[in-house]
Amino acid sequence: MPSIETLVTFISMSTFLCFLPGPDNVLVLNQSVINGRKSGILITIGLCVGLVIHTSLISLGITAIIQTNTVVLDVIRLLGVFYLSYLAWEAFKAKPIYLTGKNNTLHDKKKLIKKGLIMNLSNPKVIIFFLAFLPQFTTDNVIGISVSLQLLYLGLIFVVIAFIVFTLMSYLSGFLNDVIYNKTSIQTALNKATCLIFIALAINLFLSQF
Repeated sequence: MPSIETLVTFISMSTFLCFLPGPDNVLVLNQSVINGRKSGILITIGLCVGLVIHTSLISLGITAIIQTNTVVLDVIRLLGVFYLSYLAWEAFKAKPIYLTGKNNTLHDKKKLIKKGLIMNLSNPKVIIFFLAFLPQFTTDNVIGISVSLQLLYLGLIFVVIAFIVFTLMSYLSGFLNDVIYNKTSIQTALNKATCLIFIALAINLFLSQF
């Protein structure tokens, strides 16, 4: 187990990084504002499942193989670009939602969780980030605990932090639901703005060099 000082530093940095704007945050906030807190939390669950998978890959050393294979990495990157473009198109053509009371559109919970999962797994920057970030907090001096187990331990801590931060975002933004009930102009503007954000993220990912 890493030292207390290392854990404090890791937790502090992880919390800060989770609050930084990114595709995951945009997705959680968008779903929370449009469909309510529960939608944002379901998206968060999917995102965190993706983070667990990334953590497992890191601890097994598979990600190192992916990083050295430019073809595989490019395929993953392009999948991320296509998915961000798809999200932009979905936001662009989205129709205003007419809600009464708290009857949010949560008829397909599995779909929301799957959406968050695909969003996370299709972003190669998460793979590179984990590969570059987690090993910095491991040490060979920990008796009885291999580096792989340390990576798994740190990765799971990061997942817990991400879940807490994204859930907090869902609750902070969810109250805006009351503001946009049956207000088509606000919903339309929000959807168009979200579309532009996803387009910008897709272009940035397409132009990124890893």
